[in-house]
Amino acid sequence: MDPTLKRFSFKAMGSYCEIQIYDDSRVNAKRIVRQITAEVMRLERKYSRYRNDNVVADINHSAGQHLGVRIDSETVALFRHALSCYEQSDGLFDVTAGVLNRIWDFKSARVPSQQEIDELLPLVGFSKLSWRKSRLLLPAHMEIDFGGIVKEYTADTAAKLGRSLGVAHGLINLGGDFAVIGPQPDGQAWTIGVANPKQERSLMAKIDLLDGGLASSGDYERFFMHEGKRYSHILNPKTGWPSSGLRAVSVAANLCTVAGSVATIAMLKEEHEAISWLQESGLSHVYMDGEEAVSGVGLK
Repeated sequence: MDPTLKRFSFKAMGSYCEIQIYDDSRVNAKRIVRQITAEVMRLERKYSRYRNDNVVADINHSAGQHLGVRIDSETVALFRHALSCYEQSDGLFDVTAGVLNRIWDFKSARVPSQQEIDELLPLVGFSKLSWRKSRLLLPAHMEIDFGGIVKEYTADTAAKLGRSLGVAHGLINLGGDFAVIGPQPDGQAWTIGVANPKQERSLMAKIDLLDGGLASSGDYERFFMHEGKRYSHILNPKTGWPSSGLRAVSVAANLCTVAGSVATIAMLKEEHEAISWLQESGLSHVYMDGEEAVSGVGLK
């Protein structure tokens, strides 16, 4: 019996998620998917900023305590990734920028004053964190939000687990962030459609993946218009104001985490800088610019 494609969908991280794997037994596929789904849920519980009983809550609760908080090795690895994002982006990609969401409310579409922003900016800056062995010292009133990296990290972790459980051909989709476990059984790539932010149910592009991951970043899900100006939910941690570059970016890379950081940094840069950043990365990508034109490299 040739293995056939089995698909399972579930909700996690506030998104529609789907796991597709080739297996000759639906029972076996279900057993594997149950374990992968449990791992996704574990990471969501551990790193969600919407809970008050997890690692992120413990870290944020420790702000200003001179002893700091002990950090486990998995979280240390996430911090290392956050540091490399911070360094690669010259400080634009910053997991301490979440405090800015206190004054930017995208539901009520209210624009804060420059004074409100200036009061919060001193609480932003990854370089203000310090470490004493495995203890993190977070300055008073600062907070950490792994929202920008945890979904991609989870996709990669889920794919790694799938491989260790014997999956040779699979695709993990966590709300539009993808990790691939090998090509399809006939050697064909997985074709992933990148949604067009302008038109529901239409595609901006298709990207073929044989391995690795694909991640997308865009301002189309959360933004508001105020006095004719568009305010994106992607905030520049240096100015405290929304970024106003590209509208959407998708990137394919060897890992979903790498793809995610390249895409997010591109969203945070000024448009012309973002386009050269994407080109210099050498990775397959597609983007929509401020004029809503679609372009990129390595697409179908």
